[in-house]
Order: sequence, then C-alpha cells, then structure tokens
Amino acid sequence: MVKVSVIVPIYKVERFITKCVDSLMSQTLKDVEFIFVDDASPDRSIELLNKCIRKYPNRVDSIKIVSHEKNKGLPSARNTGLALATGDYIFHCDSDDFVDSDMLETLYDTAQKEKADIVWCDWFLSFEHTERYMKQPSYTTSTEALKAMLGGVMKFNVWNKLVRRGLYTDNHICFPEGYAMGEDMTMILLFAVAANVVYVPMAFYHYVKLNSEAYSQNFSLHHLDSVKHNIHIVETFLQEHFGNDLDLEIACMKLEAKFPFLMSNDKYMYKLWVETYPEANIYIMRNHYISNRRRLVQWCAYKHWWLMVRLHNWIVCKVVYGLIYR
Repeated sequence: MVKVSVIVPIYKVERFITKCVDSLMSQTLKDVEFIFVDDASPDRSIELLNKCIRKYPNRVDSIKIVSHEKNKGLPSARNTGLALATGDYIFHCDSDDFVDSDMLETLYDTAQKEKADIVWCDWFLSFEHTERYMKQPSYTTSTEALKAMLGGVMKFNVWNKLVRRGLYTDNHICFPEGYAMGEDMTMILLFAVAANVVYVPMAFYHYVKLNSEAYSQNFSLHHLDSVKHNIHIVETFLQEHFGNDLDLEIACMKLEAKFPFLMSNDKYMYKLWVETYPEANIYIMRNHYISNRRRLVQWCAYKHWWLMVRLHNWIVCKVVYGLIYR
C-alpha cells in the first residue's frame, strides 16, 4: 500500500535538483512513491536527477519519471503527477526546494491519528545564507481555515500540506492548465470539501528564494489574466458549495489580489487597481483579515486620494524599510 505520493515538477532546476532529491530519498516514512515530471526542461535537470537517484537503490521501485514532449507549465505538470499517483495522500514538492527527513512521516502519522483530510505545517523561507521561520495559523475546522485563506491570513501554498488523494478524485479537482499564476488557489477548493483538517506547529519545508528560472518567478502584468481566471474558478466553486455565505471572504480575496498595484507610484497601476474587481471595494472597511494600515491604504485608493497612497508608499519603502535594512 502506498501511503504518500510525492509529485515533483521539474523545469530549469539543475542548480537545486540534487539537494531536493536527496532530501526526498532520505524520508523516514516507508511506502512512498515519488513522481518526477519533466516539463521539457532544457537544462541538465533530468541528467542530474537520474545521477542522484542511483545513490538510492532501495528507492528505485518507488520512483516514476515521466516527460512532457513540450513545456506545458506548472499546473499541467502537477496534473500529470496526480494522474499517476496511487498513494492515500498527495504531497507536492517543488524541485528547487528541499524538506526535512521526518516531514512525510510526521504529517502522515498526524493524518492517520486525527483522521484528517488535510494536514498543514509551518515552513522556512530560505535564502542563500539565512532562513526565516514562517509560522502558520492554526484552525480547528476546514471552514475557519478556508476563510483565513480567502482573507490572506493563511497561505494556500500546496507544498506545506498533505492532502488525501480522494479530495482530488472524488471532487474532480485539478490544477488550472494554462493558467500558472495563482494555480495554487486550487488548495482553496480542497479545503472547501475537506471534512477534517489539522495543523502541525513544526516546520519541515524549505522554500528556496534563489531560482530566477522557477515557475513562480517573474510576475508581470500579463499574468493578471491568469490570476483573474483562477479567482473566477474559486468564486464559482465556492458559490456552488456555500451560496452567498462567503461573499465577504471572496471580496477580501479579490482585494488582496490587487493590493500590489497600490505599492507603486505609477499612475497606470493605480488605474489598474480601480478597474480590477471594483465590486470588492465596498468590503474594504469590513475586511477584518488585514491590518488597519492596509485597510486605510485601500480606502484612500477607493476615494481616489492618490497623494495619501503615495505618502504611504514613501513612508513604508523609504523610512520603515530604510531603517530595517540600512
């Protein structure tokens, strides 16, 4: 019986793949299958992958490597892995990151003990020479966690969560192919159909912020359409399952998605903020998920008090960050 299927998309990660694979092959949990999806990576990533796994002959029978003929993007790579998975639970690991050896065992044992559909944990934000511990919030029900994700309080990253595979298959949930930016909003759908969720107050996953070639890097304005597409999927799904009960939280998700437009002095970015999800603006002062400062900045934007927005940016970027990082 396969307990956990680990899905690892691979694209331009030759600098990182060996450390990632070593950490996965060193997992203390037995009965794990590893599915590596080569998304037509043009570098030496697959060569290095094969070289690395030869060091672990005891794992050979539990490893699957599948290749796309052409680059299809991160959501497609994740879906390819899901289609091949046979484990009771699914774990996604990005190939430029790495994990502690007891991660899968700890999360799986917790899931078994608590009969949980989803287990999540803390994580590390890893830089070249330092790491930052990223504490995650704790909730006792899936609805509480769902609202927190929509409000931006809890991250919907896929890689710090162990998910029962049946949540995907029974509810026909998959990743949005062709719309990579914001593809991890799929986790919101999984929490929406989960019966029991559990938080583990420990960090095992190391999210590496070094790879400029990674799927998640290099956001630009044309990615906005992708984000809006994925928000539409979430909104439609939640309305089908909850009716209007989550209208506030959905509006908060839209406000959070467009907030980065306000962290600029470019008038076009202000215009983009105004034109994106204007229906959400009436919820600004009701959004208790964010700080008073962020709420005030959005209110100023809603009132077209752009000088106040620019003043905020100057204070935050020049004064606050200047004191912290000088």
